[in-house]
Amino acid sequence: MKKNRTYIAQSMICAAMLALSVSCKKEEAFQEKLNTDNNLAATTTTTGRQFTLVPDVNGRLALDNSSGYYKPGDVINLKGNFKVIQVSNLSGDASAPIIIRNLSGTTVNIGNPSWNGGAYGVACVFWNCHYIRFGGQSGQSSVVITGSTQTARASYFDLQLGNKTDNIEICNLTIQNGGNGIVAKTDPVKGDASTAFPNTTMSNLKIHDLLIKNTKNEAMYIGHTATYWDLTANAPYYGSTTAMASGHQYVQPVMWRNVKIYNNTIKDIGLDGIQTAAIDQLEVYNNEVTNWALQKDWSHNGGILIGGRTMNTNVHDNYVHDGWGELLQFYGSGQNGATHIIHNNLFRNGQLEGVSLRGTANAVVRFTNNTVAWTKGNSLRLNGSTGMKAAQIINGNAFIRPINGVPNISVRNYIYAEAGATFTEGTGSLANKKFPTVQSSKTDIANLYYPLTGSQMGVAGYRKSY
Repeated sequence: MKKNRTYIAQSMICAAMLALSVSCKKEEAFQEKLNTDNNLAATTTTTGRQFTLVPDVNGRLALDNSSGYYKPGDVINLKGNFKVIQVSNLSGDASAPIIIRNLSGTTVNIGNPSWNGGAYGVACVFWNCHYIRFGGQSGQSSVVITGSTQTARASYFDLQLGNKTDNIEICNLTIQNGGNGIVAKTDPVKGDASTAFPNTTMSNLKIHDLLIKNTKNEAMYIGHTATYWDLTANAPYYGSTTAMASGHQYVQPVMWRNVKIYNNTIKDIGLDGIQTAAIDQLEVYNNEVTNWALQKDWSHNGGILIGGRTMNTNVHDNYVHDGWGELLQFYGSGQNGATHIIHNNLFRNGQLEGVSLRGTANAVVRFTNNTVAWTKGNSLRLNGSTGMKAAQIINGNAFIRPINGVPNISVRNYIYAEAGATFTEGTGSLANKKFPTVQSSKTDIANLYYPLTGSQMGVAGYRKSY
């Protein structure tokens, strides 16, 4: 079960700054608090309904739109090098989002590589913002977020979407160094019912065309990982409802609805690559994830992680390869008849299990036309210990060289079911193809494991479609 990490975020009223303090452990909670002690200046020049914002003398920019000065459809251009950018209470609308981008012809740099603890432990934060598009207007290199490279870097956030920020598109950025690349979640706050589910649902998040590299922790931390939140203890809770502490108040964190993560390159990451949780309607596609889990932490090692409280998920056309951890981990829920699809992905060269499925509430995954190749453990592992007892649908996949290609590979090493997990396999054109070695598969290891002449793979396995 994926767990939480603590942070303390101090955000602004008027022109105040957000300070973050984060531990490395997911079992602790992000704490979001306001601080009014830091007064910052933003220099603004206007041209019609376009605005150019530059950093103050300390390299900081705080934009609080509580007055409603900025309107839906406005364009905010950033110019210069910023140590921190904080945007709060800024809202466009569904037909006219507010666009925040680099000034044409310039490169914007955001972040503080020298940060080693204390205030301003975030490069860029959106706080209670809605209907925003943030990204470069001339490719990934036009806006570059660079986090801490110091000893305390695990506590640094490169980009945070907090306090119910939603209806937001993040695109065309480079994010590098620091602790977490992107964090998009809202913590429950005692006395504020709007910070708990189902009172509030955050909707419509797009993250695409990013390069995220060299983060100490996760590249993406999307959605709240706690099953429940103990408001009395101010801590996450993962146990059963019958074991909850008497006299304590528990809520469930706010969920996302309609999240799309696509066309991203993720590499050289300390923990999970793309980690998701608490999302209904999630699509993850056409991403490349490589060289993750550099910390070699057994609890945080998924190339792509579809976490707890996820429903109606579709993971397709991704390329996940050459990492220490598991290539994909699934912990999604079958609640309310939710559907889950993992289709046409290439998973290769993992140093633990290949793909691991351990869902809840009788989740059923359609695992189809994937290639899982060259794994240290089993190709596909199913675990029913948390309630995934219904038969998983496993059709048309290519399983190549599990268990490091040792002699006498068992049929269970291709699909390993335990703790009550069950599955069905297709026949004919839907049959899974299983090969103990690359040589026996007759596939081109240098060309996405495509079948060579004489291969028995047929139509099984991955085919590039983007």
